[in-house]
Amino acid sequence: MKGFTLIELLVTIAIIGILAATAIPQYSQFKKRAFDSRARSDLTHVAIAEEAYFLDGEKYLSCTDSSCINIPGVAAISDGVTLTINASVNSFTGTASHQQGSGKIFRWDSDAGGLMN
Repeated sequence: MKGFTLIELLVTIAIIGILAATAIPQYSQFKKRAFDSRARSDLTHVAIAEEAYFLDGEKYLSCTDSSCINIPGVAAISDGVTLTINASVNSFTGTASHQQGSGKIFRWDSDAGGLMN
């Protein structure tokens, strides 16, 4: 006789279920880390643009979310990223996070040397 027995089919389904049960949570964590990376990347790009702007204008600019595209060299801020830059006379600080990320807030401090976490 050719074919599969009921036991063989049940074992195969059980193995697929176990693999799916372990893969789905890991995929969710992977997506959160990817959104966090997007927020960190946007913060880094804006910070580099702030430093370049300071070289020309001898001042930093404050901005929030999409208004940061007004800084020369910043083309866009990723969807879902919350970004805030607070500028003073000779320094600036910034924070960024993504609404679908892990909840981690990335911080930039120009006086302290850059990315803080």
